[in-house]
Amino acid sequence: MAGSTYKIIELVGTSDTSWEDAASGAIETAGESLKDLRIAEITKLDMTIENSKVTSYRARVNVSFKYVK
Repeated sequence: MAGSTYKIIELVGTSDTSWEDAASGAIETAGESLKDLRIAEITKLDMTIENSKVTSYRARVNVSFKYVK
């Protein structure tokens, strides 16, 4: 029985509104050029602050997709 092989890459998505939008945007953008996305794991969340206000959100996401020769 043959198994499957998956590649894992790291993406960073950004958003002016939320971490959820940042993560979703990263996945949607990757999905435009990568096929068969499988699992996404958020590994880090952070934000940019200017003048004591949050100006943007960032989500670091590990994504796996099926590796095809």
